[in-house]
Amino acid sequence: MAKAFIVTGASRGLGLAIAEILLEASHNVFLVARSETGLQKLKQRHPDSVDYMAADLSDLTVAPKIIQAAQKAFGKIDGLVVNHGTLTPLTRLADTNIEEWRQAYDINVLSAVALVKEAIPELRKSKGRVVFISSGAATGAYAAWAAYGTGKAAINHVCAHLAVEEPDIIAVAVSPGKVDTAMQQQIRELGGSGMEPGQHASFIDEHTQGKLLRPEQPGAVIAKLVDNATRDLSGKHFRWNAIEMSPFQ
Repeated sequence: MAKAFIVTGASRGLGLAIAEILLEASHNVFLVARSETGLQKLKQRHPDSVDYMAADLSDLTVAPKIIQAAQKAFGKIDGLVVNHGTLTPLTRLADTNIEEWRQAYDINVLSAVALVKEAIPELRKSKGRVVFISSGAATGAYAAWAAYGTGKAAINHVCAHLAVEEPDIIAVAVSPGKVDTAMQQQIRELGGSGMEPGQHASFIDEHTQGKLLRPEQPGAVIAKLVDNATRDLSGKHFRWNAIEMSPFQ
């Protein structure tokens, strides 16, 4: 029987790959992203199994509208992939603009909390799942990445609290590795001013050498997790290719 999932940041990159894999598995997907163009294209290809909302998730008032629209479209919500986020500001603490941090936290942390809060009643009914897209930056410190890394660390802890508070909902945080997406391009283009030179150069080299992951690689794992993640994983954070993820590869 087809399940119904919400995927945020779904117009391109990792989010789009996750949505496409869920659709290939004959599920229904409610897409959310700021740009409508990519969402429309997927809707045209899968008219009966896709619905969407173009929205800026940093506007915390849109969360209940998304949950209501997804529930109306498909009658239920079996899972949520919290994939949207922003890398910027890529600045060192000494050069920080606090208002930019506030905006980053609105997008990377508070919008995720707002969306999960609104989804909980539906996920309780379906005994559903939430997959949070985390990052290696959540556990490692990189010059100029403090806004992003601390936000992802917060997301890991939101995941842990959701698992403790809602035993009927399975919550997992996944770091997808270095994926060939627009965010990696941002690192290459903007990271030169604040990052350590050697570290910035390593991101450029990995792209040049073709070492970045295709979105479909971690995307397949994440799609299977939001469908079938097991109770023993709940509340924890994993790399996409960790040994615990082998059943979902």
